[in-house]
Amino acid sequence: MSRFIYPVDTDQFQSIREDGKIYVDKTDFIYDLVNIKKYQYVFLARPRRFGKSLLCNTFKAYFQGQKELFEGLKIMELEKEWKRYPVLHFDMSIMRNCSSMDGYREALSFALSKYEKQYGLKNEADEFGTRFHLLLQHIHNTLNEKVVVIFDEYDTPLMRNLYNKEILVELRTMLRGFYQTVKMDGEYLKFVFITGVTKFSQLSIFSELNNLKQISMMDEYSGICGITEEELQTTLRPCVEEYAEALDMTVDEAYHLLKKNYDGYHFSENSQDVFAPFSLLNALNDKKTNHYWFESGTMTSLIEHLHHYPITNALEYDGIEVDENEFNISCESASTPMPLLYQSGYLTIQSYNPHLRCYTLHFPNLEVREGMIRGLMPLILKRTTSDTNSMVRKMASAVLDGNISDALSALRSYIAKIPYDIITEKEWNEQESREAFYKLLFYMAFSMLNSIVDTEVKSILGRADVVIQTETDVFVLELKVDDTVENALAQIDDKGYAIPYEADGRKVTKCGVRISSDQRNITHWKAVDEKGCVIDEKKF
Repeated sequence: MSRFIYPVDTDQFQSIREDGKIYVDKTDFIYDLVNIKKYQYVFLARPRRFGKSLLCNTFKAYFQGQKELFEGLKIMELEKEWKRYPVLHFDMSIMRNCSSMDGYREALSFALSKYEKQYGLKNEADEFGTRFHLLLQHIHNTLNEKVVVIFDEYDTPLMRNLYNKEILVELRTMLRGFYQTVKMDGEYLKFVFITGVTKFSQLSIFSELNNLKQISMMDEYSGICGITEEELQTTLRPCVEEYAEALDMTVDEAYHLLKKNYDGYHFSENSQDVFAPFSLLNALNDKKTNHYWFESGTMTSLIEHLHHYPITNALEYDGIEVDENEFNISCESASTPMPLLYQSGYLTIQSYNPHLRCYTLHFPNLEVREGMIRGLMPLILKRTTSDTNSMVRKMASAVLDGNISDALSALRSYIAKIPYDIITEKEWNEQESREAFYKLLFYMAFSMLNSIVDTEVKSILGRADVVIQTETDVFVLELKVDDTVENALAQIDDKGYAIPYEADGRKVTKCGVRISSDQRNITHWKAVDEKGCVIDEKKF
């Protein structure tokens, strides 16, 4: 039984503290923003399931003066006054399931009426901006205190209607009047904190709030949400030790496994390494290494958006270079899914080139990459999820047995049942399109092995080689479309792909694979050992 209680089912700061659940201390960030930087309006964009709501609830407890909840935390050494302020906390995710403008109006009216009732104000206006203004004015005048306003997930209703133009226009107008009240009523406000997935400028509802401080891509706040590598090594080390013991592995092996699956997020030029908190805490709680982020339903929303783009493009953005100005492109006006993929957490910053002022983006970790591929593969290849999972199991089983031939046979059988109409005849007649399709297929199939064996698949923007590692074997594969296996093997040798593995005691197998676009399948493979002697060869 675990010694620790993990907050896997709540984002409520008060209950986490009162129930003795694991809490990674972020309270120094709160003190810094409010008392050192003295910002009045702050905006933070982070992907879903990244701790934004917990941060909002922590701000709420702090401004409500709930000192007892902060015992033992960093802010206790910083804050001396613990002054209490009235707090209006609007969680806009309550609108997630609204399906009409009447529903959105009712939800927003309910959120306002709760505070109108609490502070004894009778609603005498119909327009939401006016109601909000009267509420702020009333609280300030009645209590003689400035008000704290928190908007959590401000963009939920807008992103839900990104392609519903009729509702989107009316919804944006309604929310603009509501949100921009905080600009007009600055005299009544102590602090405003806004979170969302998309940047505020993109949806044009804060156009007048020119003093809103964006901290989303500031190095010093890169760790304000999520769990940094340093926090995992210190605060959560006892949890990792327990996790390692349960899985019968060393602590170093446990760190490697968690890092591989859940780490890799970077939110600025020199960002700290950040783990996805929802997935990491669930893994530590369950003593397993599942892919929790996608199990929570995030893939459904992504697929809905990707239907508005060539769906294969989503995988092509792993390794893409983008100008820093592209981070400000509106999702609704973008010609590619890149802004959506970055803002939603499917892509993250890998590096920044200050000379070219551009970012390189990639999938942050195995959980996201495999989740993307598992979600898109049946749609792209028009095969069932069951067929895909069966293929992966057969390939993985063969690899673990040291038999690359059986793994390729399983992949060949899978390809044979892919419909011919996946890409158009025009695309098929272009050699480059045929090669891109099969490289995509190879990339997806071998990437999915990574949850079972250590598989490195080069980005489909580059070469299509694959390295698979088990305890006893290393397989180095190179794919050629309408070319020879001899040329594939020659490339492995010429580029030295196998050299890093030749001295570690494992059996190294080099394998050239040919796909014929006429037969639309693998037609030849040849596997050789380190000395070039043929181990296995099959032609079809």
